[in-house]
Amino acid sequence: MPEITPLPLSRLTTLRAGGTPRRLVEARTRDELIETVRAAWADDEPWLVIGGGSNLLVSDDPFDGTVVLVRTSGIQALPSPRAGRVRLRVEAGHDWDDLVAYTVAEGLAGIEAMSGIPGTTGAAPIQNVGAYGQEIVQTLVEVELLDEATGEVETVPAADLGLGFRTSVLKDHYGTGAARRGVIISVTLELTEVGHGEFPVRGAQLRQALRLEPDATVSLAWVRETVLATRRMKGMVLDDADPDTHSAGSFFQNAVVSASFARTLPPECPRWPVAPDLDTVTVFPLSAFDGSVPAPVAQEPEVKVSAAWLIEHAGLRKGFRLPRSRAGLSTKHALALTNRGSATAEEIAELARFIQQRVQSDFGLILQPEPVLVGVEL
Repeated sequence: MPEITPLPLSRLTTLRAGGTPRRLVEARTRDELIETVRAAWADDEPWLVIGGGSNLLVSDDPFDGTVVLVRTSGIQALPSPRAGRVRLRVEAGHDWDDLVAYTVAEGLAGIEAMSGIPGTTGAAPIQNVGAYGQEIVQTLVEVELLDEATGEVETVPAADLGLGFRTSVLKDHYGTGAARRGVIISVTLELTEVGHGEFPVRGAQLRQALRLEPDATVSLAWVRETVLATRRMKGMVLDDADPDTHSAGSFFQNAVVSASFARTLPPECPRWPVAPDLDTVTVFPLSAFDGSVPAPVAQEPEVKVSAAWLIEHAGLRKGFRLPRSRAGLSTKHALALTNRGSATAEEIAELARFIQQRVQSDFGLILQPEPVLVGVEL
């Protein structure tokens, strides 16, 4: 089994916090990953799987269990049943941005707006990773999942993963565990063949971020380069020399609220309508069904509002720190909590709690953390 000398998790996570595990295993092949995780389950011990470590805030206490580093890689092109599409099966440990670069080079559209997001491909479906209106739910076909309940590798369609805004049935949410526990072995995406020429960009949020007119056409390479430049300006592309990137990216989720609540917020707060569910199903018991179907009730779509705007307008500007703390808001983006130099997990959590309290006091909204918290309380 590929066991290595345990390292502090502060060296394996982008927030640079976390204690040393009792046992550390590096899985470089699919078989090693399956064998290692099954062994941890058989021993009935705490376990934690880490890819890029970019969505974790881990306690500084020692982790009394097994940490598995997923280092598998590989991309396999597969035929699609739909014309003009290609499927890619990608190993869970494959670097996400390397995958995006590959798709752009191959002229495949669907994930180019998610350029520069750190982490591994296997982690992407767990929180339905997304940026600028593009989310993995739009291209995900299925995952291979090593299910903890059965110990077997199952092919799970995307429709069964409960994919929502930065969530899935596989994500450990703060305060609640995952609805389904397991480890992703591979991910299959379906992308559109657009080539290397220019094409119209779909999605108002992406066009707005790229400052494009509705009828503008651009190439995949241009979208990737522009997104990377935008993310770098916000400190959202990893750079060892830049403390603003020593973060988990956006620490708080943009809040999805009712339209009526959104109207209580200042009108200048950025917001985007959330598309309503057009596939809702109404079930009528046969014993009570009289043949009539009530007219659908019109509902206002929910609204996504900017957490960064709420934080800044609660008086917490970019670069804000609590006294004597080594954790602070990024100097480039108010949504990123950063480790400014050997900050402990508790210092980061203390800053997060303070931000939550200020936003709740000013706007009546409790911001929810986006990273998975391990042994840390907010």
